[in-house]
Amino acid sequence: MVSDGSERLKLNVGGEIFETTASTIQSTCPDSLLAALSTPTSHGSNPVFIDRDPELFSVILNLLRTGRLPANSSSVFSKQELLDEALYYGVESLLRSAMLPPPLLGFDASLASTITPATDGVPSAFTATAGDASLWIAHGGQISVYDWSLSHAVTVRTHLSDVTSICRVWDEAAAIGSGSASGLHFYDLSSGRYVGSTHWTDPEDPRIHKARVAAVADSPGGVFASFDCLHRENSVLQIDKSTLQVAAVIGQQSGSSAKTAVPEKLRWIPDNGLLVGSAVHRGVFGCSGYIRIWDPRSRAIVWETSEPGSGRSSRFGDALADVDVDVEESTLFKVCSKSGDLGMADLRKLGEDPWVYVSDDNPGAWSADDGERSGGYSVVHCYRKQVLAARGGALEVWSSVEGKTSGGLIRRRNFVDKEEDSKRRMVSKVEAGGDRLFVSREYMEGVEVWESSNSSSMIEM
Repeated sequence: MVSDGSERLKLNVGGEIFETTASTIQSTCPDSLLAALSTPTSHGSNPVFIDRDPELFSVILNLLRTGRLPANSSSVFSKQELLDEALYYGVESLLRSAMLPPPLLGFDASLASTITPATDGVPSAFTATAGDASLWIAHGGQISVYDWSLSHAVTVRTHLSDVTSICRVWDEAAAIGSGSASGLHFYDLSSGRYVGSTHWTDPEDPRIHKARVAAVADSPGGVFASFDCLHRENSVLQIDKSTLQVAAVIGQQSGSSAKTAVPEKLRWIPDNGLLVGSAVHRGVFGCSGYIRIWDPRSRAIVWETSEPGSGRSSRFGDALADVDVDVEESTLFKVCSKSGDLGMADLRKLGEDPWVYVSDDNPGAWSADDGERSGGYSVVHCYRKQVLAARGGALEVWSSVEGKTSGGLIRRRNFVDKEEDSKRRMVSKVEAGGDRLFVSREYMEGVEVWESSNSSSMIEM
C-alpha cells in the first residue's frame, strides 16, 4: 500500500490484480471501505486481498474513475448485483447518482421499462415521490413498494379487497381508500403495519353512513380526503396526522347532480394554502363537471366553475375532462373532453371566465386531422413547469419556452410517445416523480416508466 494519493494502488480482488490511485477512490467516496483500504497500512507493497467478484469490481472501479457505468453493465449484471456490490464497498451513493436518469424532458422521453407486480398485475392506483422517484403501486388489496432504483422492496397485503386511491403521507406511510369499503386507512409500508383508520360519521345525520374515499391529498397541516356515502352525501375532510381524527368537514353537499358530485381529484397548493377539487361525470351525452377551490382555514369556497356553464369550449358542449395545478407557476390547467383544447388560468386572477386556451405553431403537434391521435384528452398532469396530457393512448407535453403572450408564457407542444406507443390502450393515469414519468393504461398490467432518452446509465429491469 502506498501513502501518496497520486501514486499507484494495487488491489487483489478475487485473485485478479487491479491498479488505480488512492486519490481516485478518496476523492469520490472518502468514507467508503475502499477509501479505508487505500490509506497506509502494514501491507507495504503487497496488494490488499478482497474476496469479491473481480468482474463486478471492474464495474465499480469504472464508476469511481468516470462517475458512470460501463455501457454493457446492464446486460452482464443485474441491477441487484450492482447494488449489493456497491453497498459492500460503501459507494452506493455514487452508484445511485449514476443509475438515476437525467432531468425529465417530456419531449425527449421514451419508454424505459414496465413495472409489473407479481400478482394482480393491473394497477388500481399508484403514487410516486418527487424526490427519489420511488413508486408505490396498489393492485387488488395489496401495495407493492419499489425503491429509487425501481427494485421491488416489499409487498404489503392490506385488509381491503381493493385499493382505489393511495397517497404518501409520511416517508414510509400511505393513506389508502377503497371503492368497496368505507374509511381512510393508514399503513406503514416499511413494516406492513396497519396504523389506523378515519371514518366520516355524524350521529345526527343517518345519511352519513359507510362513507368511501374517492380522493386523497397530503399537506403539512393534515390529510385531505373526499368521502362519498351510499345516500349520495359527500364532503372533503381534513384529518389530523397525529391523531387521525377529523379536524374539519369542508364542503358537505348532496351529490344528486354533476355540480355536486364527490371530488374525484384533490390537489393541495402550498403557496397559498388552498385546496383544489374537481369532479367529472362521463355519460352518453358527453362530459360535465366542476372545479372548486376551498380555503381550509375558513372552510369557504373561494372560487368555483361548473361545465357546461362557463368557458369558451363549454359553450359548445365541450366540458373539461381533467384538471391539474402547476404549483410552481400558480396556474390551473384543464383539458376539454372533445376538442382536446388545453385551458390555463392564473390562480391569482380567477374570475368568471379566466381561461386562456393555449396553442402553438409546432408542425409536429396534434391537429384534428391526425387520425389515431384525434379526440379529447383524458388525463392531465403538471410537473416541473411541464404539462403532460394524455388523449386516448397518446401522450403529449406542453413546455414553457422563452417569450410571452397576452396569456402568459408561450408553450410548445410535442409528442412524448411514438406512433406505435399511442396505439396501446387508453391512458388512465399519469404521474411523475424524480426524473421519471409513470403511466398506467386501462385494463393493462403494470406501470410504464418513461425517462429522457439521453440516459447513458439506465439499467434495464
